Order: sequence, then C-alpha cells, then structure tokens
Amino acid sequence: MKIVRQIGSLAFVLGLFTCIFAGVPWHVMVSDDPVVPWWLRIAVFCLLGGILVVLGSVAIEQRKWQKPAEMPVPAEPEAEVLLLNSTEIPGREITEILGLVQGHTVFAIWLGKDLSALVRLILGGELTEYTQMMGKARAMATERMRATAGEIGADAIINVRYMTTSVVGSAAELLVYGTAVKLR
Repeated sequence: MKIVRQIGSLAFVLGLFTCIFAGVPWHVMVSDDPVVPWWLRIAVFCLLGGILVVLGSVAIEQRKWQKPAEMPVPAEPEAEVLLLNSTEIPGREITEILGLVQGHTVFAIWLGKDLSALVRLILGGELTEYTQMMGKARAMATERMRATAGEIGADAIINVRYMTTSVVGSAAELLVYGTAVKLR
C-alpha cells in the first residue's frame, strides 16, 4: 500500500508541476486556441488521480491495518495514583519526591469530522469533534502518566499540568506532567 501511495504522490506532483510550469505558460501564449493539448489533459488527470490514489490508500491502510492506540493498563483500584494540581495534599505528608513523570500523545481526527467542524466554525457553535478529540487525548496522556508513576511506586502526582500544541492541521499534541511523590 505504501508503494501505491508513493506512486499516487509522484503522479500528483508531476501533474501539478506540469500544469503550473507548462500549462499556465501555454495557456497565456495561446489563449485564443480553446483546444487543450493531450499532455496538459494527462497532467490534469495525474494531478486529480494522484490525489484520489493517495487519499484512498491512506483510508484503506488506516481501516485495515491500524491497531488502536495502546492504552496503558489501568492501575488497580487499591493502588490508584492520586492526581493533584497543588503542591500539598491536605491531611497527608509527602515523604519522598520520586521525580517528574509525564504522559504524552499526538491525536488527530479523520478528514470527515474535520470538514464538519469547519462547517460549524462558519456557522458558529461548539466544535464537538475537537472537544471529543482533546478529551480522548487528555485521558490517554493522563493514563500514561499514571502508569509511569505506578511503575516507580508513587502514591500521588502533585502539581499536575497540561500543555497542548498544534502539530499539523487538526492534529494536536497533549503533554501532561507532574511530580511523583510517596505519601505517609
């Protein structure tokens, strides 16, 4: 499938450059002749066909071979790691600071949801597609941080902070971090 996608990408790029760097000058020079030459028709078909091949191959690849993102095994209820965004835990004493722990993920939504979110952007209202995407990303990153803290024997994570950045298009990176501690 990767080879098919690369062939589609190559056809798209060749068609695009032929249309821009040969087709546009040709049209400017002979604008009175409405007949489109065969090489320009092929370039347009390569451009459009390349896009379709790339989109189709990516869609097929994601549907057939994409494994769901691995979520860390949730901690057992009695060994649950407490999360706080403060530096102190009321009624408990911090006996040992184990260090910085973090969870991280990069999340995106598929193009169909992205397009419907763009329509909502124009019409107004909550962009529920992005709200759901960020909620899933936050939960996944938090569970990864909790699992890391559980591996080092932490009882709690204090001073928890979330940070998000845009990676490309509608893909967002979410990082959660805090200080793992042991409690008395």
